Amino acid sequence: MSTKRVVVTGMGLVTPLGIGSDFVWGRIFRGESGIRALTDPKYSKLPCRVAGTVPEEGPGSLRLEERFSEAQRRAASKGILFALVAAEEALQQSKLVAEKDGPVNISVDRERVGVAVGMGMLDLQDIQDTGSILDEKGYSRVSPYFIPRVLPNLAAGQISIKYGLQGPNHCASTACATGAHSIGDAFNFIRLNYADIMICGGTESSINPLSIAAFCRLRALSTKFNDQPKLSSRPFDTNRDGFVMGEGAGILVLEELNSALKRGAPIYGEILGYGMSGDGHHLTAAREDGRGALRAMEIALKDAGLTTEDISYVNCHATSTPIGDKAEITALKQLFKSETLNGVPISSTKGNHGHLLGAAGAVETIIALTAIKHGQLPPSIDIPEVEKDFQNIRMVTASKNVTVEDIPDNRIVTLKNSFGFGGTNASLCIVYYM
Repeated sequence: MSTKRVVVTGMGLVTPLGIGSDFVWGRIFRGESGIRALTDPKYSKLPCRVAGTVPEEGPGSLRLEERFSEAQRRAASKGILFALVAAEEALQQSKLVAEKDGPVNISVDRERVGVAVGMGMLDLQDIQDTGSILDEKGYSRVSPYFIPRVLPNLAAGQISIKYGLQGPNHCASTACATGAHSIGDAFNFIRLNYADIMICGGTESSINPLSIAAFCRLRALSTKFNDQPKLSSRPFDTNRDGFVMGEGAGILVLEELNSALKRGAPIYGEILGYGMSGDGHHLTAAREDGRGALRAMEIALKDAGLTTEDISYVNCHATSTPIGDKAEITALKQLFKSETLNGVPISSTKGNHGHLLGAAGAVETIIALTAIKHGQLPPSIDIPEVEKDFQNIRMVTASKNVTVEDIPDNRIVTLKNSFGFGGTNASLCIVYYM
């Protein structure tokens, strides 16, 4: 593999906690939740009535009608618009865009700048509404923008078009591993010399009655805490009963190290390794023995040239499902060959924002990098009752926080996991230098 080094020079977030990477980190650090009750009567008869929706009011809110024209909103789904908002923040952080809606810096060769942004699933509401229009009003009332709104690759396409980027234009769609796979693919595109800079990540906006109903039929969603939304997503807790759907986007700028240094771009971290695997097991359930997850982590470490002794933190996929959380911990115990993971701290922030499906891996990677920039590891919301099998593991919570001073040598090497339906697994190895 190429010896090119790939660093993170920009990050942008749209989440149920609000928008902006620093703003979102502040809310996570304070133990706040962006999970809310679904109050529309259309949800009233569904078993799950909670979700992590992007706020439209208050600090950190996002009102798409104020950010985009009516014509822009007709041409793009909400998930695509979320990606455009997050990409703008990431590009500004990276100094590729000097000001809001500004052009890409003319000193950058746009043929060497690409996009790899994925989406886990289509907006089923768009499909349902357009099907009704065709049935009730006829062919001529079907929007010419319907197909561009529902194609998974159009988030990448819209970013590429907006900024005139002519490098790789790529979309991974691997369910809940999409965001991590997109980062890993972008990492490889730079290492393989297809590009010097890649805008990458994941986006998702699929909270609607049909999606909630369908996931409920799979028995995948939490249904016990409809009256206590902020307690519904509880990774590692004994009483977890399913994940909580979230929406938003996470976009990173990855850049070849010499390019970043030449531009004087900020460097937030470095991607060291990337691993992928398949479970070959079940449509929706993870392997309980954790073998698929384990292989992805082993491959990421091998790619990075590291061992478990180098790992100082694990950012877990941990969605709050009974089988999934346990399978991941089982895999980690095998990886570290230790019931305690040798004291390496772990956490999942899905208790704060829910499970953002195709955006999850990218959003959580950004949260981890932002937390470390602020001198902390990202905590899980306090867990009322940790499952017995997890009790000897060092969980990062608000009451058991871990600062960068607690990490030897100030070299924080993070293992980031993401797993998806169909048994698709991704693991990233990332380092932050203090």
